[in-house]
Amino acid sequence: MNKTHFLLLLLPFVLISCFRNERQSQPVSGKTNTISIIIDDQLWYGEVGDTIRNKFASPVWGLTQEEPLFTINQYPAKLLEGFVTDSRSIIVVKKAAADKFEIIRSKTLPHNTFRIYGKSIDDIICSIEMNSAQIIKIIRDAEIQKIQEDNSKSLLHPAVIKNKFHIDIQIPTGYEYMLHKKNFIWLKKDIISGNTSLLIYQIPLHDFKTGSNVVGSIIKMRDSIGYYIKGREPNTRMITGEAYAPYFSTTELDGKKAFETKGSWELKNDFMAGPFINYAIVDKTYNRILVIEGFCYSPSNEERDLMLDLEAIIKSVKIDKR
Repeated sequence: MNKTHFLLLLLPFVLISCFRNERQSQPVSGKTNTISIIIDDQLWYGEVGDTIRNKFASPVWGLTQEEPLFTINQYPAKLLEGFVTDSRSIIVVKKAAADKFEIIRSKTLPHNTFRIYGKSIDDIICSIEMNSAQIIKIIRDAEIQKIQEDNSKSLLHPAVIKNKFHIDIQIPTGYEYMLHKKNFIWLKKDIISGNTSLLIYQIPLHDFKTGSNVVGSIIKMRDSIGYYIKGREPNTRMITGEAYAPYFSTTELDGKKAFETKGSWELKNDFMAGPFINYAIVDKTYNRILVIEGFCYSPSNEERDLMLDLEAIIKSVKIDKR
């Protein structure tokens, strides 16, 4: 065999190897908030499938319309999980000789694979019930991390915000400054379906009541700055939606205690409305309550992913040390 024939025989193997390496090095793909479920149809259309849908497709809190927590795509168990690449998260559910719950993290496709095996239907349902909260947290954290990585590629110049509030926050390009006040900034981004906004402001720590009615203090604070957010008609301003009570929880941002509030906003004497997510950070370093809020206006369109984008921006905040 001469040298030319040898090279021709070797070329296909080189190309295959390059293709495999390229595939392995590709960034994680998939749509935001999408889960692939690998499960037999018999389980999917029974009690196990109902349990999965109840946990992972339940309505998202705080939106003005009903949307599922995750978009779920189901595939039969005979399909190899390695070929499912339309989401960053895969859940494999099947009957097996032994009960098992396993989390496999990967830097390639996908981000996380969760395996739920059970000897019986009851065992599988029990495992889903026990582990769903952990799975949801891991998936949401991965989604937020992916959004932050994408945002970091093209950021709004932070000098104005840093000088005013002593913080670093990853706000992607596309946002524009709508309003500057002494302790208040409003940024807005126009999108096809409407717009998304970010508010950053602060109040003295002693002005914020942290007793039994923290939610009331947050609503009062929100409504007080609502005078800055006005509609086209006269005597309109943004207020907290009155139809439903906001969802409230305590969390941490940048290692500091924060109050998370999700609900709906509306323009008084107008028809505009939408969801908001508000974080009030107890910042004793600067003796203040630092508030970062995101809200969107997307009439007749999905709001879930827009609000996750805003949450990812807010959770990138880092407060300067004195």
